[in-house]
Amino acid sequence: MQTRPLGRTGLEVSRLCLGTMTFGEQNSEAEAHEQLDRAVAFGINFIDTAEMYPVPPMAETQGLTERYIGSWLKQRGARDDLIIATKAAGPGLDHIRGGPRLTREHIHQAIDTSLERLNTDYVDLYQLHWPDRQTNFFGKLGYVHSEDEDATP
Repeated sequence: MQTRPLGRTGLEVSRLCLGTMTFGEQNSEAEAHEQLDRAVAFGINFIDTAEMYPVPPMAETQGLTERYIGSWLKQRGARDDLIIATKAAGPGLDHIRGGPRLTREHIHQAIDTSLERLNTDYVDLYQLHWPDRQTNFFGKLGYVHSEDEDATP
């Protein structure tokens, strides 16, 4: 598997990244573990997840994707061989942190619960899934900026 540098971090990531947004909805825990095993066997070291997964996002399944990855990591013990990316959800999903905002408090809550579900004490890449402001996302078109918007700067 070919690798590429992850920005200027000094980390090398596989050219292919395993997206996991189906783990916990379309895939069982055993199937998720099989897919992770197979990806690693083929040289993939880059795993992408998010606190809101699986999709479609629902309160009943929220966090299962990270839990499945976490149980796999606990069984396999290969955390240092992987580059794990996860994301904090922005506003719009009231079942996550009571309607997530991207404030300092919410970001700390998001990463702490992600780390717990992932059974690890660090992630290699932490991202915002979408901004805490009005924008064109999830197929929405026609963005109009509003100076009065209640957004996180």
